[in-house]
Amino acid sequence: MTDFFKGIDAISYEGADSTNPLAYRHYDPDEVVAGKRMEDHLRFAVAYWHSFAWEGGDPFGGQTFERPWHPQDSLDTAKLKADAAFEMFRLLGQPYFCFHDADVRPETGTFAGNLAGLQEMTDYFGTKMEETGTKLLWGTANMFSHRRWMAGASTNPDPDVFAFAAATVKSCMDATQALGGENYVLWGGREGYETLLNTDMGQELDHMGRFLSMVVEYKHKIGFKGQILVEPKPQEPSKHQYDYDAATCFGFLQKYGLEKEVKLNLEQGHAILAGHSFEHEIATAAALGVFGSIDMNRNDYQSGWDTDQFPNNVPEVALCYYHILKAGGFTTGGTNFDAKLRRQSLDAEDLLAAHVGGMDVCARGFKAALAMLDDGGMEQALAERYAGWNTPEAKAMFDSDLATITQRVLDDEINPEPSSGRQEQLENWVNRFV
Repeated sequence: MTDFFKGIDAISYEGADSTNPLAYRHYDPDEVVAGKRMEDHLRFAVAYWHSFAWEGGDPFGGQTFERPWHPQDSLDTAKLKADAAFEMFRLLGQPYFCFHDADVRPETGTFAGNLAGLQEMTDYFGTKMEETGTKLLWGTANMFSHRRWMAGASTNPDPDVFAFAAATVKSCMDATQALGGENYVLWGGREGYETLLNTDMGQELDHMGRFLSMVVEYKHKIGFKGQILVEPKPQEPSKHQYDYDAATCFGFLQKYGLEKEVKLNLEQGHAILAGHSFEHEIATAAALGVFGSIDMNRNDYQSGWDTDQFPNNVPEVALCYYHILKAGGFTTGGTNFDAKLRRQSLDAEDLLAAHVGGMDVCARGFKAALAMLDDGGMEQALAERYAGWNTPEAKAMFDSDLATITQRVLDDEINPEPSSGRQEQLENWVNRFV
């Protein structure tokens, strides 16, 4: 066991007027809104890697965190880390967590050694999950940190690396199923290229498509009931990644006939790197029928890399949940905090406070999104703006042709005048709720 969180009481809801830094001010898990408990709407999950495996390094400096489970090089320290993690889940009242295989077992340098470690930790996790009631939102494989992945996993030019990746994913899917995971995620951190000078893009895309097809085939073979998710990201660590954004991923899924099998796990920080807003990525995935789950973090808008910070902007979060609610809300997905402390935030209390604040921001934004939907102002504005498409003439154009449409323009002397998009009015409307 560990006393990492010694002396800290379980986090409780104290209301908006509380000044306690370790209390929820807006997130009341048992509050019923829109017919469901807040906990069941938001489905919060802690990211095991950034909360417990990350040591505080960045591209310009090494480790700043000194945890009792460092160095993370044995099963004993892996179990100590798990003890601390599940203690934090208990203190936060966290319903879910997520993990990579490399976060929870030591790297042995061989697949057999890694597999043995993962299997032992899967059993250990099962016991901890029974004790705490915390469930697994999703599992995944780390195929980007070790040097073997430097040229990719499924897209690697070396077929032995492809084989190692396939075996690794199988082991992680097995662990996810054994722990009752509700999703399985693939993030291709190295599935891209540094330069086209040494890259056969067509072959790599075909290999990536076949690999994902194998994942889907294995899901059905073992009877895994969870959702397979792909996480888009445009760059960093690779110069260019093949899963650039939601639209790119959908095109990839369509090309390989997987659009009915695979959905997307979207991250705010990745959306920013792609030059998009998070609401754009969510709305795109929802429109294409592939929305699955979210990593709710943010990037520093003054930095050009993935800073993975906890959410603190209620208006941004509100618009994200607005589109999630419009799409029907979460099913197997949820709100994962793929976020990490700043390198100078060293204490156990900092780790708890970061999650408390992030959960409060999400709860506040979620309630604002519900209020916007209940008001219906944006939906009314959209209905009015596109009302012309409800006329018989407009509908008929889809069964017509260019020549017929041209003749109608001439006959009816059509000469459209633009109408206002009312952007500022809609921005003012949103600000009423946030």
